[in-house]
Amino acid sequence: MKQVQNSKTMNVAFLIYDQVEVLDLNGPLDVFVKANVVQPGSYNCYTVGKTMEPVYTEANTMSIIPTYDIQTSPKPDMIVIPGTNPDQVMKYLKDDDFQNIVLNWVKNNSNNGTVIFTICTGSMLLSETGILDHYDITTHSMLLDALEQHNQESKVKKGVRYVDQEQLITTAGITAGIDAALYLVGKHHGSELTNTLITLFEYQKTKMEDSMA
Repeated sequence: MKQVQNSKTMNVAFLIYDQVEVLDLNGPLDVFVKANVVQPGSYNCYTVGKTMEPVYTEANTMSIIPTYDIQTSPKPDMIVIPGTNPDQVMKYLKDDDFQNIVLNWVKNNSNNGTVIFTICTGSMLLSETGILDHYDITTHSMLLDALEQHNQESKVKKGVRYVDQEQLITTAGITAGIDAALYLVGKHHGSELTNTLITLFEYQKTKMEDSMA
C-alpha cells in the first residue's frame, strides 16, 4: 500500500441510475460512510442522478432519490460507478442520452482530475467514453471478454479483486467493491482505520496490513 494521502475531506459521489445493482452501490457506500463516522471529516458521501427523479434499483425492488443531480452536484474528488446486470449494461452502451449526458459528466470530471472508482460491471459502462484507455482494468468475470472487446486500448486483468491505477480503480464482481473501498480507506487514512471497519463490519478474520497490494 502506498503512503497515506493528505487527510482532507474527500467528496465521494455515487452515481445512480435505473436498475443499478444494490450491493454494488451500498457496499462501498457503507464503507466510506462508516469511515467518516469513525474518523469524522474523512469523507463526504452523496448520490448523484441524471435528475432528481427517483431511481429504481435492480428488479425495481426499491427507489432512491438522489442527493443531487449532475447539474447541482458538488465537485467530486471521486466518482463511484456501481454496475448493473449485463443486459442493462449493453442497453446503456447504446443509450445516447445516458452516454451524452450522464457519462459525459463523468468524463468531464475525470478530465479535471477526479478519481473514477467502478464496481463490477460499472467499468463496462465506461467503454464508449475513453476513460479506460491505456489503463489496466477489470470487471465481473461474466463480462471480462466483452470488456476486452470494447476496450482494445486497455489491458484487462483477470483473476484479481481490484486494480488501482491511481486515477482509475476498477473491481471484479459485486463484493469486490467492498474490498476495494476498504483498500482505498487504508490508502487514504492508514490500515488502522481499515482494520477498525473490518472489525465493525465483521467482514473477515484476516486484517489488512500496510504492505497490502
